[in-house]
Amino acid sequence: QVQLIESGGGLVQAGGSLRLSCAASGRTFSNYVMGWFRQAPGKERGFVADISWSGGSTYNADSVKGRFTISRDNAKNTVYLRMNSMKPEDTAVYYCAAGSTYGVRSMGRYDYWGQGTQVTVSS
Repeated sequence: QVQLIESGGGLVQAGGSLRLSCAASGRTFSNYVMGWFRQAPGKERGFVADISWSGGSTYNADSVKGRFTISRDNAKNTVYLRMNSMKPEDTAVYYCAAGSTYGVRSMGRYDYWGQGTQVTVSS
């Protein structure tokens, strides 16, 4: 089992920045691909970004390219999502997830999920 706990959410004005963190425990963190997903009210949960086991490869959804950056620190068992130039449409609950396959960006490929952290961007 892998336990994931997100933090860093909150209220930010449009154009502002936040950094989300996701702390993992339970199994060897570097054995897992890590991803961020988000779910806005009334919408399905969708992919935001993922990062490979060592952190050497990352990928962002088109909606956040150039604004969000995913990173990880395997020594700290933590994955981050830096969010810049935020927009009201970024408002959502953000979830981190751990999986075994890099490059398949669907929820079903992730085995473990955090409880989510709310991010609200005001206009």
